[in-house]
Amino acid sequence: MPAVIKGKHLLISVGLVTAILAATTPAYAETGFGGSTNGGGDANLSDDGTLSVSAGGVRFDYSKNGKGGKVGALTSSTSWSPPPCWYAPKYSPEELQAYLEPIWEAGSTGHEWDNEQRKKYTNPDDPEKDFNKHKSGKGYWWGSYVDKSFPPGWDSCTRDYFWVDQGDPPPADVENAVTPEVLAELAYSEIRVPGTEVTLAPAQATKVNLPTWSWLDGAEFQPVSVTASVPEIGIYATATAEPVALKIQPGTPDAETYPASGVCEIDNGRIGEPYAKGKANRTPPCGVKYLRSSGDGTFPLQATVTWEVRWTGSGGAGERLPDGEFGATQDVVVQEIQSVNR
Repeated sequence: MPAVIKGKHLLISVGLVTAILAATTPAYAETGFGGSTNGGGDANLSDDGTLSVSAGGVRFDYSKNGKGGKVGALTSSTSWSPPPCWYAPKYSPEELQAYLEPIWEAGSTGHEWDNEQRKKYTNPDDPEKDFNKHKSGKGYWWGSYVDKSFPPGWDSCTRDYFWVDQGDPPPADVENAVTPEVLAELAYSEIRVPGTEVTLAPAQATKVNLPTWSWLDGAEFQPVSVTASVPEIGIYATATAEPVALKIQPGTPDAETYPASGVCEIDNGRIGEPYAKGKANRTPPCGVKYLRSSGDGTFPLQATVTWEVRWTGSGGAGERLPDGEFGATQDVVVQEIQSVNR
């Protein structure tokens, strides 16, 4: 698979792609601050028991995230998606020099290429081209990082390392350079919410034309959040997801939902209402009525919870992010009502 290097228009063979990415824009296996890898990271437990993971130049705090074996990631309800790659502080001047010089000396990317790279960062007569070592402790070399799942666009962050003075914002023309808003979007991608298996009454099997009550365990469906931060430059953002509605799709057109839209809004912190004795003649606030039996099989009822996502961050920033959805399918047995002949 040939690769075209921007500005050079050179065709590079497969064997050189990794080395060239490492020498120009950081590849996904490259380490940054603290030795963390893109999509990997070092876990640290703070004094208060907060679990944080350094990954992709960003530290994530998962202490208030959803937990358990059935949790899953949100899917945006719009065409929006979190950044597939981003730029963040990566090296001090000395660290960048220690990283790049062995690559150049190895010669794996070619003598001409190595010399051109050296010219970007080194010049004995110009301290600004000595990896900016005259600014040690006053800023960082920024580089690109990649989402560990490699979504579409993961290879779009092709800019070379660039310098940002401490306290200055990243260049405005660099898309997805970390800011509180970009951190909020990255935190969004790390949110995990509980599985969406609704409780049904009747529980084992329902009957044709019998309203079936549906509800969710309110204790499980509480707000969850993830905080993303870059301590080196003192910015952070917390993305919080809160359940707002449950959508029921019966798995067959021969059914009616309650309400008719199939969307059960959250009410006083709960979605749906548990069935109890004495409610048999009532219409459930959230549920379904099947109009025919499932025969020897089942109907795949799909239950999807909509989560409203907001974020707050350093400097007082904050606003809405697109709603997210997470759902699951469960099998429902629907039986004919048996009549007794005398």
